[in-house]
Amino acid sequence: MDLRFGDSKPTDEERAAVDALLGPPESAWEGADDRTDTDLRWARGGREARERRDLLLPGLHALNDRVGWISEGGLDYLCRRLTVPPAEGYGVATFYAMFAVKPRPATVVHVCTDLACAARGSARVCAELERDVGPAGSAGSGAVWQPSPCLGLCERAPAALAIRAGETPRAAVVAPATAEAVADAASAPHEAAAEPPAVAAVPQAGAPPQGVPQADDDAAAPDPGPGAGQRSENSAPTEPHANPDARPENSARRATSVPLAGGDGLVLLRRIGVVDPGSLDDYRAHGGYAALRRAFALGPAGVIREVTEAGLVGRGGAAFPTGRKWAATAQQPDHPHYLVCNADESEPGTFKDRVLMEGDPYALIEAMTVAGYATGAHRGYLYLRGEYPRALRRLRTAIDRARARGFLGKDVMGQGFAFDIEIRRGAGAYICGEETAIFNSIEGRRGEPRSKPPFPVEKGLFGKPTAVNNVETLVNVLPILIEGAQAYARTGTETSTGTKLFCVSGTVARPGVYELPFGATLRELLELAGPPETLRAVLLGGAAGGFVRPDELDVPLTFEGTRAAGTTLGSGVVLVLDEGVELPRILLRIAEFFRDESCGQCVPCRVGTVRQEEALHRLKDRTGAAAAGDIALLREVGQAMRDASICGLGQTAWNAVESAIDRLGAFK
Repeated sequence: MDLRFGDSKPTDEERAAVDALLGPPESAWEGADDRTDTDLRWARGGREARERRDLLLPGLHALNDRVGWISEGGLDYLCRRLTVPPAEGYGVATFYAMFAVKPRPATVVHVCTDLACAARGSARVCAELERDVGPAGSAGSGAVWQPSPCLGLCERAPAALAIRAGETPRAAVVAPATAEAVADAASAPHEAAAEPPAVAAVPQAGAPPQGVPQADDDAAAPDPGPGAGQRSENSAPTEPHANPDARPENSARRATSVPLAGGDGLVLLRRIGVVDPGSLDDYRAHGGYAALRRAFALGPAGVIREVTEAGLVGRGGAAFPTGRKWAATAQQPDHPHYLVCNADESEPGTFKDRVLMEGDPYALIEAMTVAGYATGAHRGYLYLRGEYPRALRRLRTAIDRARARGFLGKDVMGQGFAFDIEIRRGAGAYICGEETAIFNSIEGRRGEPRSKPPFPVEKGLFGKPTAVNNVETLVNVLPILIEGAQAYARTGTETSTGTKLFCVSGTVARPGVYELPFGATLRELLELAGPPETLRAVLLGGAAGGFVRPDELDVPLTFEGTRAAGTTLGSGVVLVLDEGVELPRILLRIAEFFRDESCGQCVPCRVGTVRQEEALHRLKDRTGAAAAGDIALLREVGQAMRDASICGLGQTAWNAVESAIDRLGAFK
């Protein structure tokens, strides 16, 4: 049964937002006001319009960015333009947390209440906002605030993100957040201070960076398109530094998100805080595009061989061998092939990919180009978290400049290889970090995982062979090609080669992203970050990970080492909790997170996450014999989710709770 919106009509603003993305409608069948004689003779659009279904998500962003919510009239107009049934369009719009289908103010403030922010006082910020501004969800002074899952700003917790809709949408980050600073950002995010320098002075030990609203322009500017404004590499003019404080000579200054920035031994982070992220010339002066030149010299098979021999495995948590994935994609006879960069890092406590994209965007663009060359893909999709406005703006700038200088487009670096990148914004759905859910989201469908097989390397995006890698995995390819596979593999351990980025947050003196060789111990990492005097536990791997006790800090930080210790390395989350943190509340927040983020497609996860949360609600004030029945229920439900859920969300939703009960003695 179709969903119809009756007489709902789009406003002029909504029409303008959709038309800016899709172009003006060519006929009344697509929504033009005037019906011509030609329109009465035949319908226009049809298959051609349906093939643009993948523009549904960008269209929903366009409406939400312009007005602040998606009305029935606006959605109906977008669906008509794309020949999408309104019921399906509504199903997609309501799938994502950042979209609203009911009227709300143009300014929305998302206040993070997830694990890292909860450990640093987000509950106090919310209580003060409720007292001074009003309850969550209530409109006041033209703005509304609401609790939010992790915003990926864990190193500056507690954090908030203010977004104002309009012809030029604006976003302001407030971190560390106070109720007063959040209220100021809500009243005028577009008037917040101009973006601070990309680098800042090294913070004093134990002193978190000061929280001021940071304006990040998230304007939905149209992409000029593949090949637009191309110039040859040699004829390209040099560009001025967009940020004088980020020049190489100012290496004494550091990025606050990377406490070790500029130090010796860094590989993936070596340019963060040293190079101006907006300057292609600066990137090239610090070794940029040397890896792509070597890739062209090696050829696609040679690149795959180097990546395979280096022992690179996925850094998103699954640890699948990257070389095998690329080889399987490249060998598929079906064409075209696609490359998808998973930059939707929504695991609570994870922010390493954000730091890479904000501080070294050209490295990701170069790495995606190498991956496309190796796998035979001529188009790459960068699926970016909707909560990352600064990364979006910097990546757009970098892609445009790389395209204009001949590093993207129809003839990359004059080598006869065509490759281009398109950014697709997510809209607040943790499940879209699953590799097949990304495909559905890009294709304009609900971001629900697909059953496997077939696997992505056989039938992925648009039903074609697709390689999916996250940001950290891709950026690792650059040092492999520059140093050589053997040199790269000498760092780390035999089965976990290279370096790893760790997102350290919670109750530590110096939160941020740390880069260490595989094999370093958890104790060594915490000594760098400044552990609390009274350590309660460390959560490794995020909400889908497991807890480690204070007497287990010598666990080696490798995939095999953490596995042997009964926990997981995951995506590199290291959340430190001191004795002042209420563990039952943390476990309940984890359960709430999985309940909210379950796509609901399979029964074990849809029902199990709810039952898990209900049991933890009862347990938060119980111990001993009174808790035994609910703990037994949790074990039964957790095992059912682990055995029968369709994807990793349900399969890991019980992990952290189980480890807290068994390793930390929660509820005893």
